[in-house]
Amino acid sequence: MAVKNKAEPIWIAGCMSGTSLDGVDVALVLTDGETIFEFGDSFFRPYSKAEQEILRANLGLWKASDEAVELIEIAHAQALSELQGFDFIGFHGQTFAHDPRGLGTYQAGDGAVLAQIFNVPVVWDFRSNDVAMGGQGAPLAPFFHHACARYIDAREPLVFLNLGGVGNLTWVNPAMTNPAETGAVLAFDTGPANAPINDLMQARLGKSFDENGDLAGQGTVDLDLLNAFSRHAYFAKMPPKSLDRNDFHDVLSQVKALDDADAAATLTAMAAASVAQGMEHCPSPPKRILVSGGGRKNAVMMAMISAALDCPVEPIEAVDLDGDMLEAQAFAYLAMRVKRGLPTSCPSTTGVAAAVGGGQVSTPDGAKV
Repeated sequence: MAVKNKAEPIWIAGCMSGTSLDGVDVALVLTDGETIFEFGDSFFRPYSKAEQEILRANLGLWKASDEAVELIEIAHAQALSELQGFDFIGFHGQTFAHDPRGLGTYQAGDGAVLAQIFNVPVVWDFRSNDVAMGGQGAPLAPFFHHACARYIDAREPLVFLNLGGVGNLTWVNPAMTNPAETGAVLAFDTGPANAPINDLMQARLGKSFDENGDLAGQGTVDLDLLNAFSRHAYFAKMPPKSLDRNDFHDVLSQVKALDDADAAATLTAMAAASVAQGMEHCPSPPKRILVSGGGRKNAVMMAMISAALDCPVEPIEAVDLDGDMLEAQAFAYLAMRVKRGLPTSCPSTTGVAAAVGGGQVSTPDGAKV
């Protein structure tokens, strides 16, 4: 797809179903793939407990069941039907397995299905090309974060921290206009965030998550387990680097002997420690950290991160951005970059050899561009 020097901004619907398995986020963004002009409507379509169990049963598989794939496509179609006025769709799909230096990366869901339903082109399979070119395939939101920094008129380096199932951060230098330029961004997965806590809550209490960190707030952190966790080789590894949702799944067995509150507190402290160690890799100290994802609603996790760092740690709503929809918005933005033939990742975001575009485009007539 040829690069165009200029492009008119269009409304694009972005879709995200994350590793926390809570549901489907869809959001509208008006963009030309470089500048964010406006954020539009958004919608959240939650997964029921039964649906979560179907998806959970497929985690780690390199070919999801037909039932799971159909669920993903139907849920996204239902969510998108709540939005109007979009000319393009960015469809992330559901990550079930991620092993960039082994079997690759796998996001279930066929963008061609949505293209036929909504009669607009759909960009999907965003990560495979990056992995094929030697990259980690994740995280992919950094170029969008760079655009957000310019949207909020940031003048000094800052960090966008996403606390989803896995934590990831993007350090941004907003003084640089091209996100693919050396020194503009650095991004990587920090470590486990909500996934182990959610799995603990589901297994022990039948709940999807620790609301507001209430259970963790009643517990005591096991410092021996926390210190052992902090010595994991991943944290010393230089970025870019990425994780699968289950790469730190063994922490659940480590807290098995703890009561519910102490286990939740310890897993929450592990998530916070991951972030604190990740900050050591930033090229320069950020002036602020803006937090998105479900973890920003966990008061205990936020307090632990704040206590470990020397700069303000704030929910991203502090700059009037939507922390629930940021990743869906990111894939709307990235879809426009794919449409224009612009790169979606670079060496400092995924470790790919050179700036590269990802994603394939399915059109309503069944063609792939």
